[in-house]
This record gives sequence, C-alpha cells and structure tokens, in this order.
Amino acid sequence: MIRSKVILFPYYLTLKLRNRLYDKGIFKSKQFDVPVISIGNITAGGTGKTPTTELVVRLLKPQHKVAVLSRGYKRKTRGFRIVDTDSTSREVGDEPLQIRKKHKDVLVAVDANRTRGITQLLALPQEIRPEVIVLDDAYQHRKVLPLKNILLIDYNRPLFRDNLLPIGRLRDLPEQIERADAIVITKSPEHLDEWERETIKKANRINDDCPCFFARIKYCPIEPIFAELGDKRYIYSKEVGLFTGIANVKPLMMHLSDIYEQITHISYRDHHEFTRGNIRDIEYFARRNPQSLLLTTEKDAQRLVSNRHLTPELKKRLFYIPIETEFLTIEESYSFRNFIAESISSGNSFYGTLF
Repeated sequence: MIRSKVILFPYYLTLKLRNRLYDKGIFKSKQFDVPVISIGNITAGGTGKTPTTELVVRLLKPQHKVAVLSRGYKRKTRGFRIVDTDSTSREVGDEPLQIRKKHKDVLVAVDANRTRGITQLLALPQEIRPEVIVLDDAYQHRKVLPLKNILLIDYNRPLFRDNLLPIGRLRDLPEQIERADAIVITKSPEHLDEWERETIKKANRINDDCPCFFARIKYCPIEPIFAELGDKRYIYSKEVGLFTGIANVKPLMMHLSDIYEQITHISYRDHHEFTRGNIRDIEYFARRNPQSLLLTTEKDAQRLVSNRHLTPELKKRLFYIPIETEFLTIEESYSFRNFIAESISSGNSFYGTLF
C-alpha cells in the first residue's frame, strides 16, 4: 500500500498543482460567445460518453444548429478536421465517425486543441456556424470554460473507491467532481430504490445541490455493418461470435446472455485497429461456426467498415449492436431535458426558449 502511494505521488502532485493553477486563474480558461456543453469523466474509459453526447445532441438539434467537437482519439491525422459520413476511423476516430453517421444533420469536428477547434467552428460560414457546441470527453480540458460541465460516473466504479492511473482507473483527482454542474450515473441497474440511489451518491460524495441523474444502457436492434450485404437471418441464430475492442464488455455480455445460448468472445484492446491477422481469426471462427452471428459493437463497426481485409462473404455475417443512454425514470428524463434547456437559455438570452 505504501509503495502504491509512492508511485502515485508525482502524478497526484502534478494534477493537484495543475488544477490549483486553473482554480486561481493563473492558468487561463477561455469562454466563448456561444453555449458550450462539456461531457466527460474522471475515470479512464467505459463510462458512456459517446451515447450521452448523442443524447444531448438529440435534445438540442430540433431547435439549434449543433456541433460536436471531439479529440478524435487514435486517429492518424492531426489538427482541426470536419468529419464527413465517408470519412474513415483512421482519419477522424471511431466515436466522432459514429456520431456523424447517426446524426447527419449535425456538424462534427475533431481537434485535440479544443480552443482552436471551437475557434475554427465559429469561423465557419454563417449558414452552418453552430449555435451550440457539445464537447465530447473534455472534462480535463480546462483551457476551455464551458457553460456547463456534465460529469459521467460508472455506477459500478465509485470515484473515491478507485486509484489514479496506473494502479487504478482515475485520470484525474476524484475531488474534481466539485466542478460538475450535473452528474449522470451511467450503467445503472434498471431498478433502483431511493436508498440505493443515496448510497451511490454518498460513495461518490455528490452534493445535494448538484443535479444527479441515473441512466442505463439501452441496447437497440442489431444492424448489419454492411447494409447492402448483411444476411439478417443470422440475427436469429442461437450462437454468437462476439469480438470487441472496448474498455468494458461486461454489460454487453450480460445483455447477450439473455438472448443467445452460446457466446464466444474475442477481446481486443480499446479502440483496437483490426489487422489482417485479426480478420483471419474471425474468418476461422466463422468457418468453424457456420450458423453463428458475428457481432461487434457500434464503435468497433466504425473501424471495420473501411477495413480492406474483409471478404464479401464475411461482410454478409458482420453485425453490430447500437446503444443509447436512457434515464431510469420519465421524471429524470424530463429533468435532464429541462437542465439542458435552462442552461442554454441562461447562458445566452438570444436563444430564448430551447424547447
């Protein structure tokens, strides 16, 4: 235990000093003339940032021109880049590409420098210039001062029961929860009583004056990765070959176990780029199990759709399962909707009533 603390101390000290310099105004944060909503986490990976970002986008886009700005993690390009529907994951990252394909009426861009990215978005022609910008995975990016900070916490991983990387999964100090304007407890069980909710709030030291919402993963109907080729008869198989490159596959495995009698899982690292050897392994499984559904996640599908090693025969059997963030109660859904609406309205009176 003492050795662990010694290992973590330099990282702890760096984070403590960095946050203190921002809190004191020595390091400057830039605020922009349009509402900026930041969605992020303190835990590394697997808290549901992308589906929550999509939820906020769905609430905003009926009345406003919305842009999503992401880092574009694991992309092979640099700088500011607009995401097109025909972009590849290597160019823009898998998560921004997923958002762009699902929301074709929303502007999506990538830039590791969020300040520069927002500036570039606001320099676009007026007819496409965004009125609201949603930052995907930007809780630690303190160079931008958002209108609202939405912090996501995995129900199964309370912040104050974890450790900093590399021993634990925290990439920032748990005390930074105090900067959140709202908190969403993601991956919650479907039914939670009031005692369980309070227990989770206490475990994460959430103040009573901070809006807190409980949400779960909603699994949507399975779709073919290649719509024009997919043989949907495989969906009704009793067997599934699951291959994933995500941070936490347990919720998906639990969901599939209620549907399929036999699940074979091939696991890769988060954001894994599928190689020729990986595709051969999947092909080998497909030959050995001719009736099995070949299934992956929506995020992984973005990295497969442009994979040049896939054969036409394999493409027929490749499917993905979309997910959404869904609040546990109707009341929470309305409350979150109102939180977003009131945030935008208070941030800039020009926008008037959002909903």
